Amino acid sequence: MLVYNKEKKMLEPEEYKFELQDVKEPNLLRETFSYSDIPKIAFNNTVVPMNPPEHIWMTDTTFRDGQQAFPPFTVDQISHLFDLMHRLGGPNGMIRQTEFFLYSDKDKEAVRKCQEKGYEFPQITSWIRANKNDFKLVKEMGIKETGILTSCSDYHIFLKLKKTRREALDMYLDIVRAALEEGIVPRCHFEDITRADFYGFVIPFAKELMKLSKQAKMPVKIRACDTLGFGVAYPGVALPRNVNGIMYGLNHHAGVPSEWLEWHGHNDFYRALTNSTFAWLYGCSGINGTLLGIGERTGNTPIEALAIEYVAFRGDHNGMDLSAITEIAKYFKQELKYDIPNMQPFVGAHFNSTRAGIHADGLLKEQEIYNVFDTKAILNRPPEVAITDRAGLAGIAYWINTQHPNFKDNDKKLDKNNPGVVKIKEYIDELFKGDRRNPLTKEELNSLVEKYIIKSL
Repeated sequence: MLVYNKEKKMLEPEEYKFELQDVKEPNLLRETFSYSDIPKIAFNNTVVPMNPPEHIWMTDTTFRDGQQAFPPFTVDQISHLFDLMHRLGGPNGMIRQTEFFLYSDKDKEAVRKCQEKGYEFPQITSWIRANKNDFKLVKEMGIKETGILTSCSDYHIFLKLKKTRREALDMYLDIVRAALEEGIVPRCHFEDITRADFYGFVIPFAKELMKLSKQAKMPVKIRACDTLGFGVAYPGVALPRNVNGIMYGLNHHAGVPSEWLEWHGHNDFYRALTNSTFAWLYGCSGINGTLLGIGERTGNTPIEALAIEYVAFRGDHNGMDLSAITEIAKYFKQELKYDIPNMQPFVGAHFNSTRAGIHADGLLKEQEIYNVFDTKAILNRPPEVAITDRAGLAGIAYWINTQHPNFKDNDKKLDKNNPGVVKIKEYIDELFKGDRRNPLTKEELNSLVEKYIIKSL
């Protein structure tokens, strides 16, 4: 039956007919995923319409996926990071949820400690296997929503679970019914969706979930998991790798509302943030990530990058405190002893730092010339100059004016041609003619300022 879509102003089928294709042998998509070579990107030139939801947000898996590839957090560390996450996401729930394991006593203690804080956001959810016994843990902890592992590629169904598609589908639907009967919102994690038979399994499965949702009058959410980072967002890429097509298909063919959809991407091919952004643009409300992008192998989509991307898209911070990003980075480095890559955007040591004299000269004249935005006002992190023999007079003057206690908080600013600055540069040039390679430390520079500038005032 055809019905008129008022939004699109065209006739469409009332229901799309997609049935489970219960194949006897796994379809491993060998033309794309040969394993003996780099996965291929195939195009079919099918382009779907952009469809950004009215409301978009982030969800977090730092304490679940993040911990799977990170030294285990202590309860106090989880509690502190939960506070910082709450501050970053703000009162409007830009970080809508965060998920926890429930299996160990430490897991349960961490959940209780975070529950006691009484925050509305991020909401505490859990993750369990497709096992009815695990629901006892969810109920005991008073958690209202849980993720359920529902792998959907033949790699997982046939090779890992040793089941047919029909057997896997029936098992998944059985566990979802159990969740709904307990009044717990199920969030089905469509593991390995970018290697799955989209029309032969993913859409039929999603449609069955929507039927259960309608019967129970409760949401059934879907997290589309790009487990190995195979997702691609180029226009016209063929499924199952097409992020845009996945979102469009789940929305349009399976009838999954945007607010029940999440994208969970990995960074194996440097595409985690890009794919997440396109998932937002093509119909997905929630993007799942981790603080600093920690997680399996190459990690997840960084929450802090998503927060910045949100502002770029919507032109509004929507209550987020982006300065918490700097506090989170400091905590990871100082408390968790995590070695953040220097070049990592927004949190790395070199994010808004330069060693080039010409860049430092620009910063000295006007920060906007060489800084991506007002990092001091937004992230509580002023631009910095690392002092080597390449910093030049401008770099040394800029460092003194922004870092030395006698100059950074008052109107006394040094020009790059100041005689003391010239002497410091001469000293540094001589230093690097030897074996010196690393930038000068704060203590070394303070000593030089004291010797060549403060004593001459």
